[in-house]
Amino acid sequence: MSYFHIIGGERHGFDSLRELMATATPLRPGDQLAGVAAGNDEERVAAQMALADVPLTRFLSEALVPYESDEVTRLIIDGHDAHAFARVAHLTVGGFRDWLLSDAATQETLAALAPLFADATKQKIGQHGKYDLHVLRRHGIEVAGYADDTMLESFVLNSGSSRHDMDSLAKRYLGYDTIKYEQVAGKGAKQILFSQVALDDATRYAAEDSDITLRLHRALLPKLEAAPSLLSVYRDIEMPLVPVLARVEANGVLVDAEELRRQTADLGRRMLAAQQKATELAGRSFNLDSPKQLGGLLLDELNLPALVKTPSGAASTNEEALEAIADQHELPRVILDYRGLAKLRSTYTDKLPEMVNPDTGRVHTSYHQAGAATGRLSSTDPNLQNIPIRTDDGRRIRKAFVAPPGRKLVACDYSQIELRIMAHLSQDPGLVRAFESGADIHKATAAEVFGRKLEEVTANERRAAKAINFGLMYGMSAFGLARQLGIARGEAQDYIALYFSRYPGVRDYMERTREQARERGYVETVFGRRPYLAAIRAVHQSGWPRCPRRVAYRCRPPPNTPSP
Repeated sequence: MSYFHIIGGERHGFDSLRELMATATPLRPGDQLAGVAAGNDEERVAAQMALADVPLTRFLSEALVPYESDEVTRLIIDGHDAHAFARVAHLTVGGFRDWLLSDAATQETLAALAPLFADATKQKIGQHGKYDLHVLRRHGIEVAGYADDTMLESFVLNSGSSRHDMDSLAKRYLGYDTIKYEQVAGKGAKQILFSQVALDDATRYAAEDSDITLRLHRALLPKLEAAPSLLSVYRDIEMPLVPVLARVEANGVLVDAEELRRQTADLGRRMLAAQQKATELAGRSFNLDSPKQLGGLLLDELNLPALVKTPSGAASTNEEALEAIADQHELPRVILDYRGLAKLRSTYTDKLPEMVNPDTGRVHTSYHQAGAATGRLSSTDPNLQNIPIRTDDGRRIRKAFVAPPGRKLVACDYSQIELRIMAHLSQDPGLVRAFESGADIHKATAAEVFGRKLEEVTANERRAAKAINFGLMYGMSAFGLARQLGIARGEAQDYIALYFSRYPGVRDYMERTREQARERGYVETVFGRRPYLAAIRAVHQSGWPRCPRRVAYRCRPPPNTPSP
Protein backbone atom coordinates (compact mmCIF):
# COMPACT_ATOMS: atom_id res chain seq x y z
CA MET A 1 0.00 0.00 0.00
CA SER A 2 1.13 3.55 -0.73
CA TYR A 3 0.00 6.72 0.96
CA PHE A 4 0.07 10.46 0.58
CA HIS A 5 -0.18 13.29 3.07
CA ILE A 6 -1.48 16.81 2.39
CA ILE A 7 -0.67 19.46 4.97
CA GLY A 8 -0.92 23.18 5.52
CA GLY A 9 -3.03 25.50 3.42
CA GLU A 10 -2.09 24.07 0.05
CA ARG A 11 -5.05 23.33 -2.20
CA HIS A 12 -4.78 20.25 -4.37
CA GLY A 13 -7.04 19.54 -7.32
CA PHE A 14 -7.78 16.13 -8.73
CA ASP A 15 -4.81 16.14 -11.11
CA SER A 16 -2.27 17.09 -8.47
CA LEU A 17 -3.62 14.43 -6.11
CA ARG A 18 -3.24 11.80 -8.82
CA GLU A 19 0.39 12.89 -9.21
CA LEU A 20 0.93 12.57 -5.46
CA MET A 21 -0.54 9.07 -5.48
CA ALA A 22 1.62 8.07 -8.39
CA THR A 23 4.80 9.15 -6.58
CA ALA A 24 3.78 8.04 -3.08
CA THR A 25 6.38 6.26 -1.00
CA PRO A 26 5.45 2.62 -0.25
CA LEU A 27 4.48 2.05 3.38
CA ARG A 28 7.08 0.12 5.37
CA PRO A 29 6.55 -1.86 8.60
CA GLY A 30 6.49 0.59 11.49
CA ASP A 31 5.57 3.61 9.36
CA GLN A 32 2.72 5.75 10.62
CA LEU A 33 -0.25 6.03 8.32
CA ALA A 34 -0.89 9.54 7.09
CA GLY A 35 -3.87 11.15 5.43
CA VAL A 36 -5.48 14.24 4.06
CA ALA A 37 -5.43 16.93 6.72
CA ALA A 38 -6.92 20.39 6.47
CA GLY A 39 -5.32 23.76 6.91
CA ASN A 40 -5.59 26.48 9.53
CA ASP A 41 -8.26 29.04 10.37
CA GLU A 42 -7.06 31.53 7.73
CA GLU A 43 -6.70 28.95 4.98
CA ARG A 44 -9.88 26.91 4.97
CA VAL A 45 -8.82 24.16 2.65
CA ALA A 46 -11.37 22.36 0.53
CA ALA A 47 -9.74 18.92 0.46
CA GLN A 48 -10.89 16.89 -2.51
CA MET A 49 -9.81 13.29 -2.89
CA ALA A 50 -8.93 12.29 -6.44
CA LEU A 51 -9.72 8.61 -6.21
CA ALA A 52 -11.80 8.21 -9.35
CA ASP A 53 -9.36 5.63 -10.68
CA VAL A 54 -8.70 3.87 -7.37
CA PRO A 55 -10.73 0.77 -6.38
CA LEU A 56 -12.27 1.67 -3.05
CA THR A 57 -11.73 -0.92 -0.37
CA ARG A 58 -12.68 0.88 2.81
CA PHE A 59 -14.76 3.76 4.05
CA LEU A 60 -15.64 4.67 7.58
CA SER A 61 -17.60 7.44 9.22
CA GLU A 62 -18.02 8.48 12.78
CA ALA A 63 -21.24 9.50 14.52
CA LEU A 64 -22.82 8.89 17.89
CA VAL A 65 -26.18 7.69 16.53
CA PRO A 66 -26.36 6.91 12.80
CA TYR A 67 -30.02 7.94 12.46
CA GLU A 68 -29.43 11.30 14.16
CA SER A 69 -26.03 12.35 12.88
CA ASP A 70 -25.86 15.49 10.80
CA GLU A 71 -22.07 15.62 10.76
CA VAL A 72 -19.56 13.26 9.27
CA THR A 73 -16.47 13.76 11.41
CA ARG A 74 -14.16 11.49 9.48
CA LEU A 75 -14.11 9.74 6.16
CA ILE A 76 -11.44 7.29 5.17
CA ILE A 77 -10.90 6.09 1.66
CA ASP A 78 -8.41 3.28 1.36
CA GLY A 79 -7.37 1.89 -1.99
CA HIS A 80 -4.89 -0.78 -2.92
CA ASP A 81 -2.53 2.00 -3.98
CA ALA A 82 -3.78 5.06 -2.14
CA HIS A 83 -4.89 6.10 1.30
CA ALA A 84 -6.76 9.28 2.13
CA PHE A 85 -8.28 10.75 5.26
CA ALA A 86 -10.56 13.77 5.25
CA ARG A 87 -11.54 15.50 8.46
CA VAL A 88 -14.75 17.26 7.45
CA ALA A 89 -15.38 19.11 10.71
CA HIS A 90 -13.51 19.68 13.94
CA LEU A 91 -14.16 21.01 17.43
CA THR A 92 -11.31 22.50 19.42
CA VAL A 93 -10.75 21.16 22.93
CA GLY A 94 -12.09 24.40 24.30
CA GLY A 95 -15.42 23.67 22.71
CA PHE A 96 -15.42 26.38 20.01
CA ARG A 97 -16.36 25.11 16.58
CA ASP A 98 -13.38 25.43 14.32
CA TRP A 99 -14.51 24.57 10.82
CA LEU A 100 -11.54 23.21 8.97
CA LEU A 101 -13.79 23.14 5.97
CA SER A 102 -16.46 25.73 5.30
CA ASP A 103 -20.06 24.58 4.86
CA ALA A 104 -19.68 24.99 1.12
CA ALA A 105 -16.40 23.09 1.10
CA THR A 106 -17.95 20.33 3.22
CA GLN A 107 -20.69 19.88 0.67
CA GLU A 108 -18.10 20.09 -2.10
CA THR A 109 -16.09 17.31 -0.49
CA LEU A 110 -19.13 15.10 -0.01
CA ALA A 111 -20.25 15.84 -3.56
CA ALA A 112 -16.84 14.74 -4.83
CA LEU A 113 -17.15 11.49 -2.88
CA ALA A 114 -20.77 10.74 -3.76
CA PRO A 115 -20.11 9.43 -7.30
CA LEU A 116 -17.50 7.02 -5.93
CA PHE A 117 -19.87 5.67 -3.31
CA ALA A 118 -22.67 5.40 -5.88
CA ASP A 119 -20.47 3.54 -8.37
CA ALA A 120 -21.17 -0.16 -7.95
CA THR A 121 -18.04 -1.03 -9.95
CA LYS A 122 -15.92 0.49 -7.14
CA GLN A 123 -16.11 -2.23 -4.55
CA LYS A 124 -16.16 -1.18 -0.89
CA ILE A 125 -15.04 -3.11 2.16
CA GLY A 126 -15.96 -2.33 5.74
CA GLN A 127 -16.01 -3.56 9.30
CA HIS A 128 -19.66 -3.49 10.43
CA GLY A 129 -20.32 -1.30 7.42
CA LYS A 130 -24.08 -1.16 7.92
CA TYR A 131 -23.42 1.59 10.47
CA ASP A 132 -21.58 3.64 7.85
CA LEU A 133 -24.37 3.16 5.33
CA HIS A 134 -26.73 4.88 7.76
CA VAL A 135 -24.44 7.87 8.35
CA LEU A 136 -23.76 8.43 4.68
CA ARG A 137 -27.45 8.12 3.84
CA ARG A 138 -28.11 10.96 6.28
CA HIS A 139 -25.96 13.07 3.96
CA GLY A 140 -27.83 12.00 0.85
CA ILE A 141 -25.18 9.50 -0.21
CA GLU A 142 -26.44 6.06 -1.21
CA VAL A 143 -23.64 3.50 -1.23
CA ALA A 144 -23.53 0.93 -4.03
CA GLY A 145 -21.04 -1.88 -4.40
CA TYR A 146 -20.64 -2.68 -0.70
CA ALA A 147 -18.88 -5.95 -1.40
CA ASP A 148 -17.29 -7.27 1.79
CA ASP A 149 -17.55 -6.89 5.56
CA THR A 150 -14.80 -8.27 7.77
CA MET A 151 -17.13 -8.64 10.75
CA LEU A 152 -19.35 -10.97 8.72
CA GLU A 153 -16.38 -12.80 7.22
CA SER A 154 -15.21 -13.60 10.74
CA PHE A 155 -18.71 -14.54 11.90
CA VAL A 156 -19.31 -16.99 9.07
CA LEU A 157 -15.90 -18.57 9.64
CA ASN A 158 -16.50 -19.07 13.36
CA SER A 159 -19.94 -18.12 14.60
CA GLY A 160 -19.12 -19.64 17.99
CA SER A 161 -16.68 -16.84 18.78
CA SER A 162 -18.22 -14.13 20.95
CA ARG A 163 -16.08 -11.27 19.56
CA HIS A 164 -16.04 -10.05 15.97
CA ASP A 165 -15.02 -6.43 16.59
CA MET A 166 -12.04 -5.02 14.74
CA ASP A 167 -9.73 -4.90 17.77
CA SER A 168 -10.35 -8.58 18.57
CA LEU A 169 -10.00 -9.67 14.95
CA ALA A 170 -6.75 -7.73 14.51
CA LYS A 171 -5.28 -9.50 17.52
CA ARG A 172 -6.61 -12.93 16.51
CA TYR A 173 -5.75 -12.94 12.81
CA LEU A 174 -2.97 -10.35 12.45
CA GLY A 175 -1.30 -10.48 15.87
CA TYR A 176 -1.70 -6.70 15.97
CA ASP A 177 -2.73 -4.47 18.89
CA THR A 178 -4.80 -1.59 17.58
CA ILE A 179 -5.04 1.93 18.95
CA LYS A 180 -7.99 1.95 21.33
CA TYR A 181 -10.60 4.70 21.27
CA GLU A 182 -9.80 5.56 24.90
CA GLN A 183 -6.18 6.20 23.91
CA VAL A 184 -7.18 9.11 21.69
CA ALA A 185 -10.39 10.34 23.35
CA GLY A 186 -9.81 9.46 27.01
CA LYS A 187 -12.30 7.59 29.15
CA GLY A 188 -14.86 8.13 31.86
CA ALA A 189 -15.89 11.66 32.76
CA LYS A 190 -12.85 13.06 30.94
CA GLN A 191 -13.65 11.42 27.59
CA ILE A 192 -14.00 13.93 24.76
CA LEU A 193 -15.87 13.72 21.48
CA PHE A 194 -13.97 12.35 18.53
CA SER A 195 -14.46 15.69 16.83
CA GLN A 196 -12.41 17.23 19.66
CA VAL A 197 -9.44 14.88 19.25
CA ALA A 198 -6.23 16.46 17.94
CA LEU A 199 -6.06 16.10 14.19
CA ASP A 200 -2.82 14.10 14.12
CA ASP A 201 -4.17 11.65 16.72
CA ALA A 202 -7.47 11.35 14.88
CA THR A 203 -5.65 10.72 11.61
CA ARG A 204 -3.55 7.90 13.05
CA TYR A 205 -6.57 6.31 14.75
CA ALA A 206 -8.87 6.55 11.74
CA ALA A 207 -6.25 5.58 9.18
CA GLU A 208 -5.37 2.51 11.24
CA ASP A 209 -9.05 1.47 11.18
CA SER A 210 -8.94 1.62 7.41
CA ASP A 211 -5.65 -0.21 7.06
CA ILE A 212 -6.54 -3.00 9.50
CA THR A 213 -9.90 -3.59 7.83
CA LEU A 214 -8.23 -4.13 4.46
CA ARG A 215 -5.59 -6.40 5.96
CA LEU A 216 -8.26 -8.42 7.76
CA HIS A 217 -10.18 -8.87 4.53
CA ARG A 218 -7.05 -10.16 2.82
CA ALA A 219 -6.56 -12.63 5.68
CA LEU A 220 -10.16 -13.81 6.07
CA LEU A 221 -11.45 -14.11 2.51
CA PRO A 222 -9.02 -16.92 1.53
CA LYS A 223 -10.23 -18.90 4.55
CA LEU A 224 -13.81 -18.60 3.32
CA GLU A 225 -12.80 -19.50 -0.22
CA ALA A 226 -11.23 -22.70 1.15
CA ALA A 227 -14.69 -23.80 2.39
CA PRO A 228 -17.17 -23.38 -0.51
CA SER A 229 -20.24 -23.94 1.69
CA LEU A 230 -19.17 -21.14 4.05
CA LEU A 231 -18.34 -18.84 1.14
CA SER A 232 -21.85 -19.45 -0.21
CA VAL A 233 -23.40 -18.52 3.15
CA TYR A 234 -21.33 -15.34 3.17
CA ARG A 235 -21.90 -14.32 -0.46
CA ASP A 236 -25.50 -15.48 -0.94
CA ILE A 237 -27.02 -14.81 2.49
CA GLU A 238 -25.03 -12.48 4.74
CA MET A 239 -23.74 -9.79 2.35
CA PRO A 240 -26.98 -9.33 0.36
CA LEU A 241 -28.77 -8.93 3.69
CA VAL A 242 -26.69 -5.91 4.78
CA PRO A 243 -28.42 -3.25 2.63
CA VAL A 244 -31.80 -4.85 3.31
CA LEU A 245 -31.37 -4.58 7.07
CA ALA A 246 -29.98 -1.07 6.72
CA ARG A 247 -33.15 -0.02 4.88
CA VAL A 248 -35.42 -1.74 7.43
CA GLU A 249 -33.59 -0.02 10.29
CA ALA A 250 -33.72 3.35 8.57
CA ASN A 251 -37.45 2.99 7.89
CA GLY A 252 -38.14 2.27 11.55
CA VAL A 253 -41.55 1.49 13.00
CA LEU A 254 -44.33 3.83 14.03
CA VAL A 255 -45.57 3.63 17.61
CA ASP A 256 -48.52 5.21 19.37
CA ALA A 257 -46.72 6.94 22.25
CA GLU A 258 -49.95 8.08 23.89
CA GLU A 259 -51.28 4.53 23.96
CA LEU A 260 -48.06 3.36 25.62
CA ARG A 261 -48.32 6.10 28.24
CA ARG A 262 -51.87 4.98 29.04
CA GLN A 263 -50.61 1.43 29.43
CA THR A 264 -47.79 2.63 31.70
CA ALA A 265 -50.35 4.22 34.03
CA ASP A 266 -52.46 1.06 34.06
CA LEU A 267 -49.45 -1.17 34.74
CA GLY A 268 -48.40 1.14 37.57
CA ARG A 269 -51.81 0.82 39.24
CA ARG A 270 -51.70 -2.96 38.97
CA MET A 271 -48.15 -3.11 40.31
CA LEU A 272 -49.26 -1.14 43.34
CA ALA A 273 -52.18 -3.54 43.86
CA ALA A 274 -49.77 -6.49 43.65
CA GLN A 275 -47.48 -4.87 46.22
CA GLN A 276 -50.39 -4.39 48.58
CA LYS A 277 -51.51 -8.00 48.09
CA ALA A 278 -47.96 -9.26 48.73
CA THR A 279 -47.74 -7.22 51.93
CA GLU A 280 -51.04 -8.66 53.09
CA LEU A 281 -49.94 -12.26 52.38
CA ALA A 282 -46.55 -11.75 54.05
CA GLY A 283 -48.01 -10.07 57.11
CA ARG A 284 -45.49 -7.26 56.82
CA SER A 285 -44.02 -4.87 54.28
CA PHE A 286 -40.90 -5.80 52.30
CA ASN A 287 -39.12 -4.81 49.09
CA LEU A 288 -40.47 -6.98 46.29
CA ASP A 289 -37.43 -6.09 44.16
CA SER A 290 -34.91 -7.33 46.75
CA PRO A 291 -33.89 -11.00 46.25
CA LYS A 292 -32.32 -11.00 49.72
CA GLN A 293 -35.46 -9.80 51.50
CA LEU A 294 -37.65 -12.08 49.40
CA GLY A 295 -35.45 -15.11 50.09
CA GLY A 296 -35.53 -14.49 53.83
CA LEU A 297 -39.31 -14.13 53.79
CA LEU A 298 -40.07 -17.20 51.69
CA LEU A 299 -37.51 -19.60 53.14
CA ASP A 300 -37.02 -18.50 56.74
CA GLU A 301 -40.41 -17.06 57.68
CA LEU A 302 -42.81 -19.02 55.49
CA ASN A 303 -40.63 -22.18 55.50
CA LEU A 304 -41.06 -22.80 51.77
CA PRO A 305 -38.51 -25.17 50.19
CA ALA A 306 -35.52 -23.98 48.16
CA LEU A 307 -36.00 -26.11 45.07
CA VAL A 308 -33.71 -24.09 42.78
CA LYS A 309 -30.16 -23.06 43.63
CA THR A 310 -27.76 -20.49 42.19
CA PRO A 311 -24.41 -21.67 40.72
CA SER A 312 -22.84 -20.91 44.12
CA GLY A 313 -25.33 -23.18 45.88
CA ALA A 314 -27.46 -20.45 47.47
CA ALA A 315 -31.24 -20.53 47.32
CA SER A 316 -32.57 -18.77 44.22
CA THR A 317 -35.60 -16.50 43.95
CA ASN A 318 -35.62 -16.28 40.16
CA GLU A 319 -38.66 -17.04 38.02
CA GLU A 320 -37.93 -20.77 37.86
CA ALA A 321 -37.57 -20.96 41.64
CA LEU A 322 -40.83 -19.10 42.30
CA GLU A 323 -42.72 -21.21 39.75
CA ALA A 324 -41.50 -24.35 41.51
CA ILE A 325 -43.14 -23.33 44.81
CA ALA A 326 -46.11 -21.39 43.48
CA ASP A 327 -48.45 -24.31 44.22
CA GLN A 328 -47.47 -24.30 47.90
CA HIS A 329 -48.27 -20.67 48.77
CA GLU A 330 -50.04 -17.75 47.12
CA LEU A 331 -47.21 -15.24 47.63
CA PRO A 332 -44.77 -16.61 44.97
CA ARG A 333 -47.49 -16.27 42.32
CA VAL A 334 -48.18 -12.67 43.35
CA ILE A 335 -44.44 -11.92 43.15
CA LEU A 336 -44.32 -13.44 39.65
CA ASP A 337 -47.28 -11.33 38.57
CA TYR A 338 -45.61 -8.19 39.95
CA ARG A 339 -42.35 -8.95 38.16
CA GLY A 340 -44.15 -9.56 34.89
CA LEU A 341 -45.91 -6.19 35.13
CA ALA A 342 -42.69 -4.41 36.12
CA LYS A 343 -40.79 -5.91 33.18
CA LEU A 344 -43.45 -4.87 30.68
CA ARG A 345 -43.44 -1.36 32.04
CA SER A 346 -39.67 -0.84 32.24
CA THR A 347 -38.85 -2.61 28.98
CA TYR A 348 -41.67 -1.43 26.75
CA THR A 349 -44.30 1.06 27.88
CA ASP A 350 -41.82 3.37 29.65
CA LYS A 351 -38.91 2.95 27.27
CA LEU A 352 -40.40 2.86 23.77
CA PRO A 353 -41.82 6.43 23.79
CA GLU A 354 -38.40 7.71 24.85
CA MET A 355 -36.80 5.95 21.86
CA VAL A 356 -38.91 7.69 19.23
CA ASN A 357 -36.59 9.59 16.91
CA PRO A 358 -37.66 13.26 16.89
CA ASP A 359 -36.83 13.64 13.18
CA THR A 360 -38.66 10.56 11.90
CA GLY A 361 -41.26 10.04 14.61
CA ARG A 362 -40.36 6.35 14.58
CA VAL A 363 -38.48 3.81 16.65
CA HIS A 364 -35.32 2.50 14.98
CA THR A 365 -33.92 -0.80 16.20
CA SER A 366 -30.57 -2.32 15.25
CA TYR A 367 -30.50 -5.82 13.78
CA HIS A 368 -27.34 -7.82 14.37
CA GLN A 369 -26.19 -10.49 11.95
CA ALA A 370 -23.15 -11.53 13.98
CA GLY A 371 -25.07 -12.32 17.16
CA ALA A 372 -26.50 -15.81 17.56
CA ALA A 373 -24.21 -18.71 16.59
CA THR A 374 -27.01 -20.23 14.52
CA GLY A 375 -27.16 -17.19 12.24
CA ARG A 376 -30.44 -15.95 13.64
CA LEU A 377 -30.83 -12.17 13.77
CA SER A 378 -30.92 -10.36 17.08
CA SER A 379 -32.42 -6.94 17.78
CA THR A 380 -31.34 -4.27 20.26
CA ASP A 381 -32.13 -0.69 21.24
CA PRO A 382 -34.94 -1.67 21.46
CA ASN A 383 -35.36 -5.43 21.14
CA LEU A 384 -38.32 -5.70 18.78
CA GLN A 385 -38.06 -9.49 18.50
CA ASN A 386 -39.09 -10.21 22.06
CA ILE A 387 -42.33 -8.30 22.47
CA PRO A 388 -44.78 -10.58 24.35
CA ILE A 389 -47.70 -12.09 22.50
CA ARG A 390 -49.07 -14.88 24.69
CA THR A 391 -50.60 -12.63 27.34
CA ASP A 392 -53.27 -9.97 27.16
CA ASP A 393 -50.78 -7.34 28.32
CA GLY A 394 -48.27 -8.39 25.67
CA ARG A 395 -50.88 -8.17 22.94
CA ARG A 396 -51.87 -4.70 24.17
CA ILE A 397 -48.25 -3.55 23.76
CA ARG A 398 -48.19 -4.92 20.22
CA LYS A 399 -51.25 -2.85 19.41
CA ALA A 400 -49.16 0.28 20.05
CA PHE A 401 -47.19 -0.50 16.89
CA VAL A 402 -49.28 1.15 14.21
CA ALA A 403 -49.31 1.93 10.50
CA PRO A 404 -49.51 5.49 9.14
CA PRO A 405 -52.80 6.61 7.59
CA GLY A 406 -53.61 4.70 4.42
CA ARG A 407 -51.24 1.83 5.27
CA LYS A 408 -51.59 -1.48 7.10
CA LEU A 409 -49.24 -3.73 9.04
CA VAL A 410 -49.18 -7.35 7.86
CA ALA A 411 -47.99 -10.15 10.15
CA CYS A 412 -46.61 -13.27 8.45
CA ASP A 413 -45.41 -16.47 10.01
CA TYR A 414 -44.55 -19.98 8.90
CA SER A 415 -46.84 -22.76 10.06
CA GLN A 416 -44.89 -25.23 12.25
CA ILE A 417 -41.69 -24.46 10.35
CA GLU A 418 -39.42 -26.44 12.69
CA LEU A 419 -41.47 -29.61 12.27
CA ARG A 420 -41.58 -29.19 8.50
CA ILE A 421 -37.80 -28.87 8.42
CA MET A 422 -37.46 -31.93 10.63
CA ALA A 423 -39.71 -33.91 8.27
CA HIS A 424 -37.54 -32.82 5.33
CA LEU A 425 -34.21 -33.57 7.04
CA SER A 426 -35.22 -36.88 8.62
CA GLN A 427 -37.48 -38.07 5.77
CA ASP A 428 -39.44 -39.97 8.39
CA PRO A 429 -42.38 -41.54 6.50
CA GLY A 430 -44.90 -40.92 9.28
CA LEU A 431 -43.99 -37.26 9.74
CA VAL A 432 -43.85 -36.59 5.99
CA ARG A 433 -47.21 -38.32 5.51
CA ALA A 434 -48.81 -36.18 8.23
CA PHE A 435 -47.81 -32.96 6.45
CA GLU A 436 -48.69 -34.22 2.98
CA SER A 437 -52.18 -35.17 4.14
CA GLY A 438 -52.79 -31.65 5.41
CA ALA A 439 -53.76 -32.99 8.82
CA ASP A 440 -53.35 -31.12 12.11
CA ILE A 441 -49.75 -32.18 12.78
CA HIS A 442 -50.07 -32.21 16.56
CA LYS A 443 -53.31 -34.15 16.38
CA ALA A 444 -51.72 -36.56 13.90
CA THR A 445 -48.76 -37.03 16.23
CA ALA A 446 -51.11 -37.70 19.15
CA ALA A 447 -52.95 -40.29 17.07
CA GLU A 448 -49.63 -41.99 16.23
CA VAL A 449 -48.24 -41.90 19.76
CA PHE A 450 -51.40 -42.88 21.59
CA GLY A 451 -52.68 -45.30 18.96
CA ARG A 452 -55.99 -43.52 18.31
CA LYS A 453 -57.99 -42.38 15.33
CA LEU A 454 -57.69 -38.66 14.55
CA GLU A 455 -61.26 -37.94 15.63
CA GLU A 456 -60.66 -39.71 18.94
CA VAL A 457 -57.72 -37.53 20.02
CA THR A 458 -58.56 -35.42 23.08
CA ALA A 459 -57.45 -31.85 23.71
CA ASN A 460 -55.04 -33.00 26.45
CA GLU A 461 -53.51 -35.60 24.14
CA ARG A 462 -53.01 -33.00 21.42
CA ARG A 463 -51.40 -30.66 23.97
CA ALA A 464 -49.04 -33.44 25.04
CA ALA A 465 -48.18 -34.23 21.41
CA LYS A 466 -47.39 -30.56 20.72
CA ALA A 467 -45.03 -30.43 23.71
CA ILE A 468 -43.37 -33.62 22.51
CA ASN A 469 -43.09 -32.46 18.89
CA PHE A 470 -41.25 -29.26 19.73
CA GLY A 471 -39.57 -30.37 22.95
CA LEU A 472 -37.78 -33.45 21.68
CA MET A 473 -36.34 -31.63 18.67
CA TYR A 474 -34.61 -29.22 21.04
CA GLY A 475 -33.41 -31.81 23.50
CA MET A 476 -36.10 -31.78 26.17
CA SER A 477 -35.57 -34.58 28.69
CA ALA A 478 -38.22 -36.70 30.39
CA PHE A 479 -37.83 -34.47 33.44
CA GLY A 480 -38.51 -31.30 31.40
CA LEU A 481 -41.46 -32.88 29.60
CA ALA A 482 -42.93 -34.05 32.89
CA ARG A 483 -42.73 -30.55 34.31
CA GLN A 484 -44.28 -28.98 31.23
CA LEU A 485 -47.19 -31.42 31.10
CA GLY A 486 -47.62 -31.79 34.86
CA ILE A 487 -47.21 -35.58 34.77
CA ALA A 488 -44.91 -38.12 36.41
CA ARG A 489 -41.41 -38.51 35.02
CA GLY A 490 -41.99 -42.17 34.20
CA GLU A 491 -45.09 -41.30 32.20
CA ALA A 492 -43.14 -38.63 30.29
CA GLN A 493 -40.43 -41.19 29.49
CA ASP A 494 -43.10 -43.51 28.11
CA TYR A 495 -44.36 -40.69 25.86
CA ILE A 496 -40.84 -40.15 24.51
CA ALA A 497 -40.36 -43.85 23.84
CA LEU A 498 -43.72 -44.03 22.05
CA TYR A 499 -42.86 -40.96 19.96
CA PHE A 500 -39.59 -42.39 18.69
CA SER A 501 -41.17 -45.79 18.05
CA ARG A 502 -43.73 -44.08 15.76
CA TYR A 503 -41.17 -41.72 14.18
CA PRO A 504 -37.94 -43.77 14.00
CA GLY A 505 -36.61 -41.57 11.20
CA VAL A 506 -36.52 -38.59 13.56
CA ARG A 507 -34.62 -40.61 16.17
CA ASP A 508 -32.11 -41.85 13.58
CA TYR A 509 -31.55 -38.35 12.18
CA MET A 510 -30.89 -36.94 15.66
CA GLU A 511 -28.45 -39.76 16.43
CA ARG A 512 -26.61 -39.22 13.14
CA THR A 513 -26.40 -35.49 13.78
CA ARG A 514 -24.98 -35.98 17.27
CA GLU A 515 -22.40 -38.44 15.98
CA GLN A 516 -21.35 -36.09 13.19
CA ALA A 517 -21.06 -33.26 15.69
CA ARG A 518 -18.76 -35.36 17.87
CA GLU A 519 -16.58 -36.26 14.89
CA ARG A 520 -16.37 -32.79 13.28
CA GLY A 521 -16.84 -30.45 16.22
CA TYR A 522 -19.68 -28.66 14.44
CA VAL A 523 -23.09 -29.20 12.89
CA GLU A 524 -24.07 -27.91 9.47
CA THR A 525 -27.29 -26.36 8.19
CA VAL A 526 -28.89 -27.14 4.86
CA PHE A 527 -27.24 -23.99 3.49
CA GLY A 528 -23.80 -24.88 4.85
CA ARG A 529 -23.59 -22.66 7.95
CA ARG A 530 -21.48 -24.25 10.71
CA PRO A 531 -22.31 -23.61 14.36
CA TYR A 532 -19.21 -24.90 16.16
CA LEU A 533 -19.65 -26.83 19.40
CA ALA A 534 -16.26 -26.43 21.07
CA ALA A 535 -17.18 -28.36 24.22
CA ILE A 536 -18.69 -31.36 22.49
CA ARG A 537 -15.50 -33.41 22.58
CA ALA A 538 -14.76 -32.73 26.24
CA VAL A 539 -15.63 -35.61 28.54
CA HIS A 540 -17.08 -35.68 32.04
CA GLN A 541 -15.56 -38.00 34.61
CA SER A 542 -18.65 -40.13 34.04
CA GLY A 543 -17.52 -40.71 30.47
CA TRP A 544 -20.41 -38.79 28.89
CA PRO A 545 -19.62 -36.00 26.42
CA ARG A 546 -19.74 -32.56 27.95
CA CYS A 547 -21.83 -30.12 25.90
CA PRO A 548 -23.02 -26.55 26.21
CA ARG A 549 -26.47 -26.12 27.65
CA ARG A 550 -27.81 -25.16 24.24
CA VAL A 551 -26.86 -28.61 22.93
CA ALA A 552 -28.49 -30.66 25.65
CA TYR A 553 -29.97 -34.11 25.06
CA ARG A 554 -26.52 -35.60 24.56
CA CYS A 555 -25.15 -32.97 22.24
CA ARG A 556 -28.13 -32.16 20.05
CA PRO A 557 -27.79 -29.49 17.32
CA PRO A 558 -28.47 -25.99 18.65
CA PRO A 559 -31.94 -24.48 18.34
CA ASN A 560 -32.80 -23.10 14.89
CA THR A 561 -29.83 -24.92 13.34
CA PRO A 562 -31.90 -26.12 10.37
CA SER A 563 -32.58 -22.50 9.40
CA PRO A 564 -30.31 -20.50 7.06
